[in-house]
Parts: sequence; structure tokens; C-alpha cells
Amino acid sequence: MRSDGRSEQLYNLLTDRLAGGELLPGAKLPSERQLAAEQGMSREMVRTALARLGARGFIDSAQGRASRCCNLVAPHLQLPPEGLGDDLAFQLQVMEVRALLEGEAAWCAAQRASDAELALLAEEYARVCARGQGETTLAKAKADLRFHMLIAESSHNLLLISFSQLFYERYFNAIYGVLSRTLKRFGRYPDGIRGQHQAIHQALQHRDAEAARRQAREHVLYTRTQLASTDPYLSGDIGRERRAD
Repeated sequence: MRSDGRSEQLYNLLTDRLAGGELLPGAKLPSERQLAAEQGMSREMVRTALARLGARGFIDSAQGRASRCCNLVAPHLQLPPEGLGDDLAFQLQVMEVRALLEGEAAWCAAQRASDAELALLAEEYARVCARGQGETTLAKAKADLRFHMLIAESSHNLLLISFSQLFYERYFNAIYGVLSRTLKRFGRYPDGIRGQHQAIHQALQHRDAEAARRQAREHVLYTRTQLASTDPYLSGDIGRERRAD
């Protein structure tokens, strides 16, 4: 096979891995030496394939450092500024989007995650359960998002993975604010949270896609309800009173 044909083969292989969520946004690519050894080709052939990926904006390469996969959604998406993170109404909107996003990610992950990925999810779930009482709210928020981001990464859906990454990064302050408000009100995690994490985990491990979707959505919407209860107007109580009139 001609060298340009071998480079084309590697290019197609790597784009397939990008599209299938095997190569995650921000992840390092194997080195030229590793790729050459794996594929049985020269480093020049590998270099040609990587140069083409870089020209298409699929990877970010620079002399002297490892190539990284780009988030392919980022250049095409303008999310509202994170400065709204302290606003309660906006925090509730973030939770509504999280419910949709995490429900679909769980549905995909239950069907598509490899056995190795399910094992990693089980390890992360164990860390969630072992979370210390003395940890800060910030640490708890980061740990919670690691669990949910790992589910998204196991979905093998490029758009879900890419959007989840951008969404969590942009609105971390809003998500942290939700947890902070909830903990201040109750002095602890609401009673249902631990059981909901367990239900999500079990549905994923049993590859029950419908249950995984339902449990992931209900988990986020439960937290949203707890948050909304701090404000009668935003919780819908006033709206219900008006409809009753």
C-alpha cells in the first residue's frame, strides 16, 4: 500500500475514534512513535495523518508537546456568560438542562459503555459513597460532577460528551451554587441524593437504559425541587395559586 494510503487509513481510524467518543475532547493522543508501532507504519506516515487532523481542527498540535483532541463543539457554541451563576432563577434553568443532558447520557452509557468503562464508573461511584463528611462544599460539587461527566464520557456520543464538557465548565459556579444553597438550607445532603446515585449506578451496571435515563433525570429534578422550595414564586406555588383563582 502506498504511503499516502497508509496515512489515509490512520486518518480515518482516528476520526472514527473521535466521532465514537473513544478519543475524548482534551485527551492526549498517543505519540507519533506509539502510533507508528501500533499501526506498523513509519513516523512520517503518522506525521502526515496528524497534520491533516490538525488542519481540520480535530486536534491541537505544537512542537515539543503531545497532540490533544479538540472539543469540536466549542467553536460553534456561544453559551450565556457564567456571571449569572449566583442567580437562583438561572440556577434552576441550569438544573433543567442538566436533567435532559444527564438523562440522555445515562441512556446512551447503559447501552454503549464498555465493560472497562462500567468498571471505572463503579470505582467512581465508590468514591462518591466514601466522600468524607469533612469535605468542603466545593469538593463535593467537583466530586458529583466527576461522576456525571464520567457517565457522559461513557455514552460514546460525541455531541453529548462535547456539550457536557462545555456545559459543566461554563456553569460550574451555578452548579456549585445549587449545592451550596441546598446544604445551607438542610445542613446536609437531602435524604434522597445518596439513594438516587445508587439507583443510577445500578441501572448502568445492569445496562438498563430506560431506568438509567429515568433515575438520572429524577436525581437532578429532585435537587431542583429542593432548591426551588427556597423561593415560593420560583417553586411554582404562586403560579398554582393564580390558576386556582
